[in-house]
Amino acid sequence: NKPGAVCQDPRFIGADGITFYFHGKKDQDFCIVSDSNLHINAHFIGKKSENMTRDFTWVQSLGILFDNHQIFVGAKRTATWDNAVDRLDLDFDGQQILLSEGEGSKWLPGTAPGVSITRSLDVNAAVIEVEGNFQIKATVVPITEKESRIHKYGVTDEDCFAHLDLSFKF
Repeated sequence: NKPGAVCQDPRFIGADGITFYFHGKKDQDFCIVSDSNLHINAHFIGKKSENMTRDFTWVQSLGILFDNHQIFVGAKRTATWDNAVDRLDLDFDGQQILLSEGEGSKWLPGTAPGVSITRSLDVNAAVIEVEGNFQIKATVVPITEKESRIHKYGVTDEDCFAHLDLSFKF
């Protein structure tokens, strides 16, 4: 609920604090930021309810382009949620990042000074930062059984719809 956040269905909160809802389409990609040295696309996952005219959607992953580099941050698909299992997927310039579990673990690429990825929790959360450009806090979260029941999402045992809660600082 803070400026610069993208969360839930997804709800965007601008730097001015104004909230708006973006109802995308499941299994589609959308540009959410475009600037001279930064481009961020989001991949949406979702479900279609018989009673709704739109898809329920959540951000599953981000593709980030800056300078001559690419970062991918995503939530791995999972049937059942376990808070102790890491579902965070990270790549830098097409190479998988193996970020040690444990809050404070840090990864620094040798080819891009000023870039860092740091765990903000033991698992499922990281801060992706490019000095002088952006900071993104990403946390993998599931749709809970309670949320599904209340909102009639229809989430099943085959997929808990792990997705990203995000905050941005530019």
